[in-house]
Amino acid sequence: MKEYKYTINGNKYNVTIGDIEENIAHVEVNGVPYTVEMEKAPAAPKKVVRPVVAAAAPAAAPAPETKVSRPAAGGGKSGIKSPLPGVILQIKVNVGDQVKRGQVLMVLEAMKMENNIPSDRDGKVVAINVSKGDSILEGTDLIFIE
Repeated sequence: MKEYKYTINGNKYNVTIGDIEENIAHVEVNGVPYTVEMEKAPAAPKKVVRPVVAAAAPAAAPAPETKVSRPAAGGGKSGIKSPLPGVILQIKVNVGDQVKRGQVLMVLEAMKMENNIPSDRDGKVVAINVSKGDSILEGTDLIFIE
């Protein structure tokens, strides 16, 4: 058994990882047991650009889930990339909005500081790859502008 202590957004978590059988792990978080199914390695990574239209109402879940966006594999277009790993606090534009160079597109919390993510060019927002509350890594494509 491995034990870890985490503090995420000011909340403390004591995590114990028990048996791992194939892709099933038995985990205990703050004394509550969970059975976690781990993803098997994908055959070939694919870059998916999904426009954000509207947020659907979240369904009730037994445990909170944290989404971690990773840097996208190289592709034809380049997007506005995250300069730091962190958590998306605000998205200040929508798909279809016209933006100007220097306009704040979103706010990223990194190392307990709020960082404005500005546009590096004039154009139209064609896709937003993250949602409010997403944990992201450095280099993640956040927004595509054409």
